[in-house]
Amino acid sequence: MFKIAIVDDEAPARVRLRTLLDDIAHEFPHEVVAETGDAQEALRLMQTVKPDVILLDVQMPVMTGIEFAKALRAASGEGDRPQIIYITAYEEFALPAFEVQATDYLLKPVRASRLLESLRRVRARLPQPEISGTDDRRPARTSFSIMERGRVVMVPVSEVLFMKADQKYVSLHTSFRSYLIEDSLTSLEAEFPDRFVRVHRNALVRRSAIAGVEKVVQSVSRPNGDEKVSEGWQVLVAGCAEKLPVSRRQWSVIKPLLR
Repeated sequence: MFKIAIVDDEAPARVRLRTLLDDIAHEFPHEVVAETGDAQEALRLMQTVKPDVILLDVQMPVMTGIEFAKALRAASGEGDRPQIIYITAYEEFALPAFEVQATDYLLKPVRASRLLESLRRVRARLPQPEISGTDDRRPARTSFSIMERGRVVMVPVSEVLFMKADQKYVSLHTSFRSYLIEDSLTSLEAEFPDRFVRVHRNALVRRSAIAGVEKVVQSVSRPNGDEKVSEGWQVLVAGCAEKLPVSRRQWSVIKPLLR
């Protein structure tokens, strides 16, 4: 289980972080192994609780968050040292924070989606356990937990017809509407290999929602005035009008699914 420590001298700020962590617990399973408002006490705790990441304030009495990070580096080996995400109301300490090798620097009030993104970055940097003969992957989700205008919307995976990469987000499309999540298309493809198949570098489609394919003929004008005609395919998705282009690389994967 991913271990988190919270170090902030203001009790309301610690409560707020606990609430945010509870909000994202479905998407990011974790355990809060320590919580304190005293940086010196936190240093002592780190020897026993050994968190993966510390959510750390900057401006604290007796010892600042920057001083804490320096003391932690001096007291522990690099392999045993937890990563640090600073969560503070002050922009001006960002440079000193990254000089002590902070993983991220978040400004209060932090959003749940931004905290989730940061924690995933931490997890990605941790050594991954070797996979034995059994499959040690976490079971795939049955629904997506999406933050939307101050509320959490649960979208069943079974209702998602396709997913499209959209800059830093991925859009989930159902028969009724679309939603934005911060997962990468690559991680979603790995999580749901039996449910979704990649049709293009920017899109995954639910295997059972593939209603057929349609040939597309495109005409492209060349600089010399001639036209180049190219042919391709696009997937027809059951339950919606949108058609998804199939890349040449993925056509060999999609074609057997049509038999």
